[in-house]
Amino acid sequence: MSRVLHLQMSQADATQYCSDKKIGVSAVETLPSGAIRLVCMSVDGAERARKSLKSKLVKGDMVRQRFRPTKPLW
Repeated sequence: MSRVLHLQMSQADATQYCSDKKIGVSAVETLPSGAIRLVCMSVDGAERARKSLKSKLVKGDMVRQRFRPTKPLW
Protein backbone atom coordinates (compact mmCIF):
# COMPACT_ATOMS: atom_id res chain seq x y z
CA MET A 1 0.00 0.00 0.00
CA SER A 2 1.07 3.56 -0.63
CA ARG A 3 1.40 6.39 1.87
CA VAL A 4 0.42 8.95 -0.82
CA LEU A 5 -3.08 10.38 -1.24
CA HIS A 6 -4.25 12.82 -3.89
CA LEU A 7 -7.10 14.88 -2.47
CA GLN A 8 -9.40 17.60 -3.77
CA MET A 9 -9.21 19.87 -0.71
CA SER A 10 -7.03 22.65 0.65
CA GLN A 11 -3.73 22.06 2.41
CA ALA A 12 -5.07 23.68 5.57
CA ASP A 13 -8.13 21.40 5.65
CA ALA A 14 -6.01 18.30 5.05
CA THR A 15 -3.47 19.12 7.75
CA GLN A 16 -6.25 20.03 10.19
CA TYR A 17 -8.00 16.71 9.47
CA CYS A 18 -4.76 14.75 10.00
CA SER A 19 -4.04 16.64 13.21
CA ASP A 20 -7.54 15.92 14.56
CA LYS A 21 -7.30 12.21 13.67
CA LYS A 22 -3.68 11.93 14.90
CA ILE A 23 -2.35 10.92 11.46
CA GLY A 24 1.30 11.85 10.92
CA VAL A 25 2.04 13.87 7.79
CA SER A 26 5.37 13.67 6.02
CA ALA A 27 4.66 16.15 3.19
CA VAL A 28 1.87 18.19 1.63
CA GLU A 29 2.17 19.80 -1.78
CA THR A 30 -0.23 21.62 -4.07
CA LEU A 31 -0.49 20.14 -7.55
CA PRO A 32 -0.95 22.17 -10.76
CA SER A 33 -4.49 20.78 -11.09
CA GLY A 34 -5.47 22.40 -7.77
CA ALA A 35 -5.56 19.13 -5.83
CA ILE A 36 -3.03 18.30 -3.12
CA ARG A 37 -0.59 15.45 -2.65
CA LEU A 38 -0.55 14.28 0.95
CA VAL A 39 2.13 11.88 2.14
CA CYS A 40 1.37 10.20 5.46
CA MET A 41 4.09 8.94 7.78
CA SER A 42 2.58 5.46 7.94
CA VAL A 43 0.62 3.16 5.68
CA ASP A 44 -1.90 2.68 8.48
CA GLY A 45 -2.53 6.42 8.71
CA ALA A 46 -2.93 6.64 4.93
CA GLU A 47 -5.49 3.82 4.97
CA ARG A 48 -7.51 5.48 7.73
CA ALA A 49 -7.50 8.76 5.78
CA ARG A 50 -8.45 6.97 2.54
CA LYS A 51 -11.48 5.36 4.18
CA SER A 52 -12.86 8.52 5.74
CA LEU A 53 -11.93 10.95 2.90
CA LYS A 54 -13.19 8.66 0.13
CA SER A 55 -15.32 11.40 -1.46
CA LYS A 56 -12.29 13.75 -1.68
CA LEU A 57 -9.89 11.26 -3.33
CA VAL A 58 -8.75 12.05 -6.87
CA LYS A 59 -8.39 9.04 -9.15
CA GLY A 60 -5.85 8.63 -11.92
CA ASP A 61 -2.34 9.92 -12.48
CA MET A 62 -1.50 13.36 -11.17
CA VAL A 63 1.20 15.62 -12.55
CA ARG A 64 3.51 17.14 -9.97
CA GLN A 65 5.06 20.56 -10.37
CA ARG A 66 8.67 20.35 -11.30
CA PHE A 67 11.11 21.94 -8.87
CA ARG A 68 14.49 23.07 -10.09
CA PRO A 69 16.66 25.08 -7.70
CA THR A 70 18.19 28.25 -9.11
CA LYS A 71 21.53 27.49 -7.49
CA PRO A 72 23.19 24.17 -6.60
CA LEU A 73 22.15 22.54 -3.35
CA TRP A 74 25.71 21.68 -2.33
